[in-house]
Amino acid sequence: MALSGNGDNFRARRKRMMEAIAPGATAVMPSAPVAVRSGDVEFVYRQDSDFYYLTGFTEPESVAVLSPGHPDGEFVMFVRPRDKERETWTGRRAGVEGAMLEYGADKAYVIDELEKILPRYLEKSDRVHYPLGLNEKLDERVLKLIRWAHTMRPRTGTGPSSIIDPRDIIHEARVKKEPAELEAMRRAMAISAEAHKRAMMKARGGMGEWQIEAEIDYAFRSNGATGPSYPSIVASGPNAATLHYINNDREMRTGELLLIDAGAEYDFYAADITRTSPIGARFTGLQRSLYEIVLDAQLKAIDAVKPGAHFDAPHEVALRVLVDGMRQLGILHGSADEIIEKGAYQRYYMHRTGHWLGMDVHDVGLYRVDGASRVLEPGMVLTVEPGLYICADDENVPESFRGQGIRIEDDVLVTADGHEVMTAATPKSIADVEALTTAQ
Repeated sequence: MALSGNGDNFRARRKRMMEAIAPGATAVMPSAPVAVRSGDVEFVYRQDSDFYYLTGFTEPESVAVLSPGHPDGEFVMFVRPRDKERETWTGRRAGVEGAMLEYGADKAYVIDELEKILPRYLEKSDRVHYPLGLNEKLDERVLKLIRWAHTMRPRTGTGPSSIIDPRDIIHEARVKKEPAELEAMRRAMAISAEAHKRAMMKARGGMGEWQIEAEIDYAFRSNGATGPSYPSIVASGPNAATLHYINNDREMRTGELLLIDAGAEYDFYAADITRTSPIGARFTGLQRSLYEIVLDAQLKAIDAVKPGAHFDAPHEVALRVLVDGMRQLGILHGSADEIIEKGAYQRYYMHRTGHWLGMDVHDVGLYRVDGASRVLEPGMVLTVEPGLYICADDENVPESFRGQGIRIEDDVLVTADGHEVMTAATPKSIADVEALTTAQ
């Protein structure tokens, strides 16, 4: 389902990258290493997002080189060779020819030729852009070649004098999404919406959280997603007060709240949606009161998303609504300003209200620039996800409040004149949620 790296989008990204590092520099980008699950079984391979962003190439054991103005080619790839025997076991490889024909490389070589060919590019470069720490085995090989090229500087007058992390440049580019990226994200979100609706309808007392996780996985894969973009959270009852609960191994009970944080990945792009619903029932009075506070906080926070606003603005808006709501219910005491200043709310709301979203669920990009909260611009996508979490053993609140966890999360695109809730198809009003949880 991945796009070919020979497409216009990938060529444009490489061009912008070369313009950013020119003149006199070379960027060396490694693929993600293969990870072993246990024994001789590997995890399902997923390409490094930065590497894919520039190349569209999905295979491991690969290196991309960008060298502006180099006479032997500005975009060079090192890849695994074609190997009929190995391909019988693990599938077709692009090989050297495929790297050029299908992925747009000016030149391509087998990965074993890295030590032979890469010095041609390093010896004429003043700077090398290389992401240390991503692939430790490759780090050793590349650093050895960089050191060699550096030692030649006194003789040749050229060669690298510094190593620069290229991720600063790439991540800044990834913050604002292109139309093709938004298209992939919309598909991931549409698939995720179907999964959440399916889960609300299926969840019943006596079922296991793991069964609902299976329903979500089914909805993802049957609709064309590669799977979840992060481990799905299916947290019933008191488990919902654990932010990153992923065991999903408890038996659910009718009338409890069920918090599901799950998003599909489609063509390398993530959705990230959270919904909280009563299991096979309608909201109780207390559940409704808590839910309405979180929903009000979320709606007001979403309204704060617009060009020119700061990234922190939705959080500040949501926090004020949550604190006021907790004061009204008697969960917190004192003035709102005092509660916020002292951080007393953090017992029940301990995370920020959003993060960037894109190829990674917690996507790349700075949140602060020159010490100030970043200004939102069209094309940025962020989550808006306030919540309230009251642990089952919290003796500071009445017993009826204990063991409740509620979070509502949507993915929001900053547009030229405001915002677009990209995940609006996932029900969250009380009426729409109850229509699903009580459906026969």
